[in-house]
Amino acid sequence: MDLALTPEQEAIRDNFARFCNEQIKPRAEAMDEAEEFPRELFGMVSELGFFEMRYPEEDGGVDAGIIACCLGIEEICRGSLSLGAVCQMQGLMGTYFLQRLGSDELKDRLFRPALAGEKVGTICMTEPGAGSNLFGMRTRAEERDGGWVLNGQKMWITSAPVADFFTVFAKVGDPEGKDIGIFLVERDNPGLEVGRSIRKLGVRASITSEVALDDCRVESGHVLGEPGEGLGYLRGILDEIRIVTAAMAVGGARGALEESLAYAKDRVQFGRPISKYQAIRFKFAEMATELEVARQMTYYAAARSEADLPRTKEAAMAKMFASEAAFRVCDQAARIMAAYGYAMEYPIQRYLRDIRFTLIGGGTSEMMKMIIAKEMGT
Repeated sequence: MDLALTPEQEAIRDNFARFCNEQIKPRAEAMDEAEEFPRELFGMVSELGFFEMRYPEEDGGVDAGIIACCLGIEEICRGSLSLGAVCQMQGLMGTYFLQRLGSDELKDRLFRPALAGEKVGTICMTEPGAGSNLFGMRTRAEERDGGWVLNGQKMWITSAPVADFFTVFAKVGDPEGKDIGIFLVERDNPGLEVGRSIRKLGVRASITSEVALDDCRVESGHVLGEPGEGLGYLRGILDEIRIVTAAMAVGGARGALEESLAYAKDRVQFGRPISKYQAIRFKFAEMATELEVARQMTYYAAARSEADLPRTKEAAMAKMFASEAAFRVCDQAARIMAAYGYAMEYPIQRYLRDIRFTLIGGGTSEMMKMIIAKEMGT
C-alpha cells in the first residue's frame, strides 16, 4: 500500500494483523457454524482499543482517526467478516449518535462502557418496507406526557439479541413527511421486543433480528438531538460508513486471495504446482491489481475524511468499487480451488458467502452510482 503511515498507524496495523493470524483465523470456522455472537473475540477487540479509535479523548476515546479504524477493520475482516460486521456496528454506527448527541449521564452509563466492550450498542433504521428510502419508514414517535412513545417494526438489526441499547430512527410529526427523530432505547424499556433471528447466507456470527416497538415510552432525556433533524445528523456519518465498509471488503478479499494463493502453491497437477501455470498466474495478477486499486481508493477517501475535505463522491466510489472488486476476487479465488473451493471444509466458501455483505452494507452499488452521478452535477 502506497500510503505514508505514521508509526502509530503502523503499530495498529501490525497489532491487528497478529491478532487476525493468532486469534481470529483459528476460530473463524467455528464462529460461522455456531451462528452466535462472538463474545470472547469481541472482548479481545475491545482490549486492543478498536472501539475507542475514532472517538475523542474527552469522551474516553483515543482519537486515532478513520485511517487507523480502516487499518484495524481490514485486518479483522481478513480473518472473519462476521467479527468485522459486529465490530463496525459497535465502534461506529451503534455508538456514534450517543457520543455526538447524548447527555453526559448517558455517556457515562452507556457510551463509555460500550467503548470498553462491557455494553453492546446497535442502530435501528431499516424496516420491512423501508431500506434505502428512509422517508418510507413507518415507525412513529409521538410526544406524550413529557416524553415520547414509539411504535413500529425494524428489520436486519445487527447484534439485537445481545444489545444493551438501541439507537432508533422514527418519523415525528406528519407520517408522510420527512422529519425523523433519533431515540435512545435501552433493552429493559417496556414496549421494546427483540423478535425472531434472521438466518443469513453469510456473516452468520453477526447475529441479526427483528425489533418491535409497541407503545415503547422514551423519556425526553433519551431523545438524541433535535426531534425531526435525524437525517441531518445521519449525513454526518454516511461517508465514514461507506469508507469503513470499503475497508471491510478489502480485508475479506485479502483473506480469500491468501487462501487461494497458498492452495495454488501446494496443489500439484501434471508434475508442478498450479501456481506455475500461466492461466492461474494471470488470475492472481488480475486479482491483486483489483484489490490494490480498491485499497488505494479506500485509503484516499479515508485520508480526505481525516483532513476534513469533501469526500462524498470519493467515499461512494470507494465503497462501490471495493465491494464489487472484492466479490470478483473471492469468486476467482474459489474458481482457482475448483472443487475444493466448493467444499465446506475449506474457508474459501465462507469468504465467498460473507463478501456479499459488503455489496449491501452501507448502501447498494446502485445507490452509490446515484450519489456519484449527483456529486458530478448530472
